[in-house]
Amino acid sequence: MAEPTIDLATYEALEQTVGEEFVSELVDTFLADAPRMIDDLRGSLAARDADRFRRAAHSLKSNSNTFGAHMLGAMARDLELNGLARAEADGAPLDALAREYSLVAAALKELRDA
Repeated sequence: MAEPTIDLATYEALEQTVGEEFVSELVDTFLADAPRMIDDLRGSLAARDADRFRRAAHSLKSNSNTFGAHMLGAMARDLELNGLARAEADGAPLDALAREYSLVAAALKELRDA
């Protein structure tokens, strides 16, 4: 069975901790920032800037896990730990990451607007 795009228990726990209104603001911030992080991953890969690559992957991992987007977080974690070597060997991880982000974005919008 496939892992859900968003772990509802994690998302609901966040709402209970900080409130629905603040989670809505956090979602909006994530939806604005995550595409820039993905672009930063691509740019740092092209520039062969390992530190920038690792930082972008780390930020995306942390932010994804905050909302319960564990698959996206795991993908970013893999890039963070394996760095440029993994991404250079196969550029597909960034494409897969971008596809997963699209699923996460749609799920978060639906949860935010519910």
